[in-house]
Amino acid sequence: MAAPARPTGPVRPLPVLPTAPEAPSWTHRLLPATLRRAMAGLGWWQNPVPQKPSDHLKQTLDTLRRYGWCQSLDVSPTGRMCIRGAQNLLEKTGHVTPHARQRAVAYMQQTLAEAGITMSFFTWNDLPGQDQQTIETLLVKAMYRARANGD
Repeated sequence: MAAPARPTGPVRPLPVLPTAPEAPSWTHRLLPATLRRAMAGLGWWQNPVPQKPSDHLKQTLDTLRRYGWCQSLDVSPTGRMCIRGAQNLLEKTGHVTPHARQRAVAYMQQTLAEAGITMSFFTWNDLPGQDQQTIETLLVKAMYRARANGD
């Protein structure tokens, strides 16, 4: 039996997707965003590149996997986060713009609506019986929806 033919064209590298950021440094936490933006304009600071909604949802998922998921609090005393807490971290550290975050939230809401759920995602996150796997499924489905729409 003959071996399958190898493709002869150029091989495209796989895209590098953003991952969960490290915890922000103390300087990043202490300096207000307006000062960081001004310093970046002068070349004294390097802000992260804001991501599009699908990549933001992937980063949110990675952040929850890295730091842990919780309910009822944006950030728990042990450092775990709910979906909104992870999004807040990513927005405050410059990984997503408020506009791209709103579009990502819209994709999550569309995904929930498709399942017949009409409440906001952060209320749904806090329902009794939710687990991290269900939360991850929402984020993955919303991410695929965003990618399908070019976001």
